[in-house]
Amino acid sequence: MRVLHVITGLAAGGAEHQLRLLLRRLPYDCEVATLSNPGAVAAAIRADGTKVHEFTMSSNRDVSVVGGLRRLIRSGGFDLVHTHLYRACVHGRVAARLAGVPVVATEHSLGDGYIEGRRTSAGVRTLYLATERLGRMTIAVSDTVARRLRAWGVPAHRIAVIPNGIDAAEFTYDPVLRARTRQRLGIPRGAVVIGGVGRLEPAKRFDHLIWALGEVPGAVLLLVGDGSAGAALREQAVRSGVGNRVVFTGAVGHVRDVLCAMDVFASPSTQETFGLAVLEALACGLPALYAVCPPLDGVPDSGAQRLSRDPESLPRALRAEVVRLAERDGARLPGPPIATRYDIARLADSVSRLYERIVLRQPVESKGTQR
Repeated sequence: MRVLHVITGLAAGGAEHQLRLLLRRLPYDCEVATLSNPGAVAAAIRADGTKVHEFTMSSNRDVSVVGGLRRLIRSGGFDLVHTHLYRACVHGRVAARLAGVPVVATEHSLGDGYIEGRRTSAGVRTLYLATERLGRMTIAVSDTVARRLRAWGVPAHRIAVIPNGIDAAEFTYDPVLRARTRQRLGIPRGAVVIGGVGRLEPAKRFDHLIWALGEVPGAVLLLVGDGSAGAALREQAVRSGVGNRVVFTGAVGHVRDVLCAMDVFASPSTQETFGLAVLEALACGLPALYAVCPPLDGVPDSGAQRLSRDPESLPRALRAEVVRLAERDGARLPGPPIATRYDIARLADSVSRLYERIVLRQPVESKGTQR
């Protein structure tokens, strides 16, 4: 089976890294088409031996990419198209239908009133639903996403819940890597480092982390990612008097490097559809604080602490973790079982079985969460 994965961009991000991990384990001849912004993840996918086709799409309204995708699908002899992220889902579904090839989509980032960190509108929702009907199935990365898809009007029988996955071994803590990364970023060896990973968009609420930093004397904040809120966050750090204690890395190719450099991980976003970065932090032995992380719902002893709605919850929890860090003399935590429960191999197996049913035109089971 030949499968073409279509994604909006390949600079950095949870969905992009998820695709890279999936490609390594799918037992098919896969290629990737990125509609814009090829970057570190595109380079990593190519290094793994997968061909990446690059398109230049200027905006959501740029429909010229549809024709190029249709020609690629036909000339490449693909049996299935798998789309990822909003723009790729909208335009990729149309192109696949025109090429006469079945398409499945993964919905990674449908939040409560947000999609991919940006507010949704009536137009976005209408276009999404119109093109969703052109596909066979939509994979929801969590029960939370599936519930939101149904609320939007996507029929339940067209939704398959297949959770994201991680390769826990990929995030094993390395003290040598920690020292090297800190030196490269100009962070003192003995500094307490609070970290956040994700797109620098308002919905991620990294402004709360910068505010909380002022309540944690001496700590350094390491923000990993890039996005439209980057300039505003830098200005906020300076205005708040903590500009010399905030390090912005931009997009990175290897998240493990920066996780090893951290001492505490925090995810203040209330719009997470899965919370992949939280699981990666736990796999790296970090204490993790989070506002929303669906995989941890109802899981005792997950190794992570959920923040309350109290604005003081974040700085209070950070200060407590700094105390605990000193008590254990900086030792890393053991990776909790939850970090291996969502193994990437299980994701690849579930996706493979879905592919086979779609290509062979067999009925698709969509009830429940596939593990």
